Amino acid sequence: MSPHPVPPGRRPRHTLRVLLLALLMGMALPAWGGAGLERLHAFFTAQGALRASFEQTVQNPAFDQPETARGTLLMQPPNRFRWDYQEPYRQQIVADGKRLWFYDVDLDQVVVKPLDAALGDTPAMLLSGSGAVEDRFEVRELPDRGDGLAWVELTPRGKDTGFEAVRLGFDAHDLRRMELVDGFGQVTRLRFFDIERNVRVDPAAFRFEPPPGVDVIGGNED
Repeated sequence: MSPHPVPPGRRPRHTLRVLLLALLMGMALPAWGGAGLERLHAFFTAQGALRASFEQTVQNPAFDQPETARGTLLMQPPNRFRWDYQEPYRQQIVADGKRLWFYDVDLDQVVVKPLDAALGDTPAMLLSGSGAVEDRFEVRELPDRGDGLAWVELTPRGKDTGFEAVRLGFDAHDLRRMELVDGFGQVTRLRFFDIERNVRVDPAAFRFEPPPGVDVIGGNED
């Protein structure tokens, strides 16, 4: 779902879906066997900031053509991340550790929520708490797809989560693909490239100040 109204004639934007990955960065996972599961564990336990570019494609049964968006991301666990959508629409999602900011440049609109409350509106709600991942998900390694990646699937144990499965594809070094399947048959695919690990990050990158004149929805208190 979108955090704000969608103008007539414009498809819904599915930027909330990508928050799933950002929350996964802070999860503690057990040490499993298998190439895919070992890479999953290594990715989630990695320290330091990550910078990458991404391409997001949403395949919705209601539309003839998939919706594609591109941009960059920056992550600094725990609970700090920044997604900058550059095309086809300019949009920013910034988590500063306490709040989550959604800035739609075209709409001149900012939506701000406490981080915990915002995560409650997304599939990432299952990943925001403590506890072992096997308590929340069925985790299994997937068969070889022939694409050079090791794939792992996480299926939520709980009901009414808003999504049916998350599939993650790893190369020998890092996460390269993510697929999120929701209960309506919609598939969101993310491709990551130009990945940099342990980058130096200015803390200001995770601070957001609403531009003058934009419509701010929600509280911005500390």
